[in-house]
Amino acid sequence: MRCVIARFPFELTKNGVLDAMKGVKPEPVTGDSVIIGRRQYPVKQVGEAVTRQDRRDFSSAEVTRAMKALGFTCRSATPLRPATPLTPSRRPRPSSA
Repeated sequence: MRCVIARFPFELTKNGVLDAMKGVKPEPVTGDSVIIGRRQYPVKQVGEAVTRQDRRDFSSAEVTRAMKALGFTCRSATPLRPATPLTPSRRPRPSSA
């Protein structure tokens, strides 16, 4: 599949990405991520390994779009919402008589 990352065209295949990430230890995920095989990698780490470009040269959205098009599962770094505070029940308590 032809895609453009950081203004450069790349011909990416699913097998090519799998080969590029073979033996690469995943860094801690703090943002967007891609699941490759059984491992979860940061999108920027995958983009750097596949394109051989510096991570500062491309956005995570560019790599995420390409990985999704190749059929990989991508997860976004949406912050978790705080849990809604539970309100006490308005039911009357049973009387102890």
